[in-house]
Amino acid sequence: MSRIAPLQPPYPPEIQAQFDAIMRGAPPLRLFRVLAGHPRAWTKFRAGSLLDRGPLGLREREIVIDRTCALTGCAYEWGVHVATFADAARLTDEQVTATTVGDADAPCWSAAEQAMIAAVDALHHRATLSDDEFAALSAHYDDAKILEIILLCGFYRTVSYLANGLALQPEENAATFPRVS
Repeated sequence: MSRIAPLQPPYPPEIQAQFDAIMRGAPPLRLFRVLAGHPRAWTKFRAGSLLDRGPLGLREREIVIDRTCALTGCAYEWGVHVATFADAARLTDEQVTATTVGDADAPCWSAAEQAMIAAVDALHHRATLSDDEFAALSAHYDDAKILEIILLCGFYRTVSYLANGLALQPEENAATFPRVS
């Protein structure tokens, strides 16, 4: 169980409408139900979130999110994203595993994806990009996409803090971190 109890149905109409808009017919995630029980936290989360489609394609977006969540050890959010989006993002099993282990230069990634993953890794470990890392990213992505990559890293680090700090149990159909020997 979560360290802070999630809301239980039936939800107030305004909360149900917000869940419906975000989840598009699926049951609300445990993380959302915990936050929605605390109006200020829920409002801030939704206002600062990147739950909508941005300038990155689904594949790029999911690589950034999966790698960020893996680096923070957030099995909860990584599992939700892999279960929900990996197939649609055309991530192979090898690539899903590579979001959790290995370096950015793994051969399963394109040159653009390698630059993006290197940026995610740098932001996670140093909270900055070197000039060379930024130049590598700029060779493949325009300014709007670079800003989105940085924003996603920060937002999903926050999501990871929430899920890990609250000790959220995995969602029912979530993926689990791969076992690597």
